[in-house]
Amino acid sequence: MNNATNSNNKIYYKRPYGVVNKNYTPAAPASADTSEQLVPPSDKDAFYFRALESQGIRLNQRQISAVRHIDGPILTLAGAGSGKTSVLVCRTGYMLSVRGIPPQQLLLMTFSKKAADEMKQRISQLPNIGQGAAAKIEARTFHSFCLLMLRRRGYKQNILGEAGRKQIYFKRLLRERNLHETYQPETLITLLSSYKMQMIAVPDLPEKTEEDRQLKLIFTSYEEWKRQLDLIDYDDMLLEAYQLLKQDENLLAMLQNRFRYVMIDEFQDTNTIQYEIIKLLVQPHRNLMVVGDDDQTIYSFNGARNDYILNFEKQFPGAKNIILDVNYRSGSGIVGLGNAVIRHNKQRRSKTLLTAKPHGLPPVYARPGNSDDEADLIVNTLLQQKEKKGRSFRDFAILFRTASSSRAIFDQLVIRQVPFIDYGSGESLYEQWVIKPVIAHLRLSVDRRNFDAMEAMLATMYVRPDQAMAFIWNEDKKQAKKWPLIHLTRYPEIKSFHQDKIKERIKLIRSLEKLKPEAAIRRLRMEFYDQFIEANKNGPALTEHKDSLKEMLDELEASAKRFDGITAFLAFIDEIASKHEEMKRMKLDSSNADAVNFMTIHKSKGLEFPVVFVCGVSEGILPHSSAITAEKNSDRSAIQAGDNVGEAAMEEERRLAYVAVTRAEEELYISSPAYYRGKPAAVSSFIIHAYS
Repeated sequence: MNNATNSNNKIYYKRPYGVVNKNYTPAAPASADTSEQLVPPSDKDAFYFRALESQGIRLNQRQISAVRHIDGPILTLAGAGSGKTSVLVCRTGYMLSVRGIPPQQLLLMTFSKKAADEMKQRISQLPNIGQGAAAKIEARTFHSFCLLMLRRRGYKQNILGEAGRKQIYFKRLLRERNLHETYQPETLITLLSSYKMQMIAVPDLPEKTEEDRQLKLIFTSYEEWKRQLDLIDYDDMLLEAYQLLKQDENLLAMLQNRFRYVMIDEFQDTNTIQYEIIKLLVQPHRNLMVVGDDDQTIYSFNGARNDYILNFEKQFPGAKNIILDVNYRSGSGIVGLGNAVIRHNKQRRSKTLLTAKPHGLPPVYARPGNSDDEADLIVNTLLQQKEKKGRSFRDFAILFRTASSSRAIFDQLVIRQVPFIDYGSGESLYEQWVIKPVIAHLRLSVDRRNFDAMEAMLATMYVRPDQAMAFIWNEDKKQAKKWPLIHLTRYPEIKSFHQDKIKERIKLIRSLEKLKPEAAIRRLRMEFYDQFIEANKNGPALTEHKDSLKEMLDELEASAKRFDGITAFLAFIDEIASKHEEMKRMKLDSSNADAVNFMTIHKSKGLEFPVVFVCGVSEGILPHSSAITAEKNSDRSAIQAGDNVGEAAMEEERRLAYVAVTRAEEELYISSPAYYRGKPAAVSSFIIHAYS
């Protein structure tokens, strides 16, 4: 392992590997003028800005313009760290204090309950507002608003809010149809949600292929199950609310009359059904303020559409457009790099952020040999920073593109007992369902009577694990075998050709024992496992999911490469599992835990941290291989109508890079492994292009 330190200039560089004598332009400093200078005492609304200033709130010129705009549509483009929440809150206070608009006429829509609650709390603390007026403002998530509407119109269905219950139903349904090795519940749930958010009803789904028909049958069964139990899920809330508004003219007119002023936060995350609801609500008065950043549209897989911001004036002619272009979060080097990264996107609103912090450390770059070297370097740097600069663990964030690319850092954090909060599934690579059968084969190669491992691999024999395992147990009680798996040849559901396959599998497992673990995994994949995944995860709708499974298997090989023997590798996996359980117990109270923030870039949007490590900034990781090959991948869909699929996919990847860079407040570390899963990997073109 590499024991390099942050002070070693052979490890961290001022420029990315491969860039010589070029630089990007650091962000220019913003004007220091605020409302104190910009709003003279002679202005009729000066009293409001003086009151804000007394609370330490000083707005810049464009923020003031957004706050003062009341009537008619307005698009507020809020660059990263530009104080968009302050603008929403202060504009609400302005409407109440200066314009005398009744609080019950205001509707604020956002995407999380936490954000809605925070806005109401901040509004209540504004001068001359108070808790009473703030309580009368409708500040809700889209789902909460729609559910309230449905309840008041007599909809009494229970909410299917638990993801676990939904997954259990899909698992049972797939087993009943013998499709449990073909589809994963999580993938189907996401796919159905994307259809609904595009306003495609289940009866209208295509039936062109066998997979189309299977999926439609599964989704139809799910809808029928909900009807029988009188349940609706979160997607249904939006769809039912939209249909209700379309059908009930009196209800729509009542809501339009009540909510005379509508504000939408995080507008770039809006999907089709949400946008249609917004348009209905503001139809007569057009008093709509949307706040968002097209450069942070990274949720297209959830139906978010970039073109709602790009084409806002077409939908709302005469709309005012204000760009909040002052970043209050980061120093000029970090903001400048964000500008340099995102300017290469074509489908965007042109804007260049300024900085309110003209000083600060520039980003630094590392070129570790591979993912394990990268993990060692990042954890070493983090621990040294904590010791030398007196930082807390919570000051650090480690961001990554996909869960599979975070394996090495996950391992290092666990082994070195660095407390961290995993904002993903909370499972290590070795706990993933696609990995468990491979590890089970390795365990059987060193312990042929490991019945737990036997059960974990039986699905790859195309039998039901629970029933087949019960048969093996019973047969072995009658007559114990050195290889209990041989009992499966007499399993009643096994045909003669299948008996030969079982014997071949036992022979394969026996051959693994003398191999190095990496070679053993590769042999398993070549002999049957990759074909097993291919055969059971096929079809256009699930292509990307299938690719992610292969990525996990590639990562397992990369992890195994460090070990000379299967026994040592299995001991390492067990150590990871044991220490990870300890870590879970330590961080149950994540709200107060002093722990490193460990998350995907998607999860980090809207957050900020003093020190950010962005790992895996190499071609094939960020941008992800699925985007690089998107033209050939039929299940990728363009974010805007008419887009080139490949270009749209790459632009969303570049937006991910932009979001990652702009999370850092004080220090930004970017690392680009030279080799990824044994293959050479160039520094991400997004970073290289920023210097061109």
